[in-house]
Amino acid sequence: MSRAHMQAFIPGLELSRRFYTEAVRPLLEEAAPGIPHSGARIGSGSEVLGYDTARSADHEWGPRLQLFLHPHDVPRHAAHIRHVLAEHLPKIFHGYPTHFAPTGDGDIRVMQVADGPVHHRVEVTSVSSWFTAALGFDPASGITPADWLATPTQLLAEVTAGAVFHDGLHVLSPLRTALRWYPHDIWLHVLACQWQRVSQEEAFVGRCGEVGDELGSAVIAARLVRDLMRLCLLMDRRYPPYGKWLGSAFARTPTAPRLTPVLTAALAATDWRTREDHLAHAYEIVALMHNQLELTDQVDPTTRAYHSRPFRVLRAERFTQALTARIKDPALRDLPVVGAVDQFVDSTDVLGRPELTRAAAGAVTLTARPRLGSVM
Repeated sequence: MSRAHMQAFIPGLELSRRFYTEAVRPLLEEAAPGIPHSGARIGSGSEVLGYDTARSADHEWGPRLQLFLHPHDVPRHAAHIRHVLAEHLPKIFHGYPTHFAPTGDGDIRVMQVADGPVHHRVEVTSVSSWFTAALGFDPASGITPADWLATPTQLLAEVTAGAVFHDGLHVLSPLRTALRWYPHDIWLHVLACQWQRVSQEEAFVGRCGEVGDELGSAVIAARLVRDLMRLCLLMDRRYPPYGKWLGSAFARTPTAPRLTPVLTAALAATDWRTREDHLAHAYEIVALMHNQLELTDQVDPTTRAYHSRPFRVLRAERFTQALTARIKDPALRDLPVVGAVDQFVDSTDVLGRPELTRAAAGAVTLTARPRLGSVM
């Protein structure tokens, strides 16, 4: 994109809001007068989560949004609306091209000034089709426990963040509200499984260090820091985003000012005993946060020795057990203690494809599927 057309950076969500109000909606009213619609900017993109900067403009960023029509209006009007927008949208909007040119890297496109019709990024679809493509299911048909657990938190964050500019269909906003956060028992299960992850590796920081493997100890510590950050987000009822934005999201939690220096010190430590001390401090802070939620009976938040071994741990499985005991749904209590799909799958290529996350979650919960509801 030519910098000659650029002005001061406009956050993408605000740019999309202006684009809808000033450019897209007037053309829509000419192309399909009286057709009810909803307009929004949700889904993938750093601007949806509010983390975009001027750097984001180098690909898949710019004046873009979704237009949602009634399902019966999509085959009758969508193609005409797309054509009208391509022919009549301004070439430059608030300093940003509305044409998205291919980069040669798959489907990735970048803003570029065009002389003829613009290849715009106004998606015209139905609410049902869009959610099914984004999540792998249509929440308007109900959201089963299996749907919740088969959907990565990154995707849930993408569909519940962003903004709805107009909801003439009166469907989009209620569905986003329904997806805003887990039902109580699902939340307890996901929290329990996140504590379980901590419990499984907290002793390894010392064990690796004891045999002289400081690098291995540091790797384990980094994994535990990541798990604690995700745990804090879950405790704060925020969907943890994927790795690029995990620190940015964590920084917005109430506990970040207190916990960030401790976690940073754990990562910076060059010997396992110092690393363990900082992690133990972090465990106790997060354990106190758990007790403040009053989701379970109070759990002793102090660290202790790992059985007869001289490693300082929280014995985080105690929190897993306390949370699991409060789950009322017997089908959830019977599940393996692995949680939502992105608590046991770490492949970007899987987590970005709902059909694969649903297959993975279905395989793990196979024995419980008749009671949870199919994810296939």
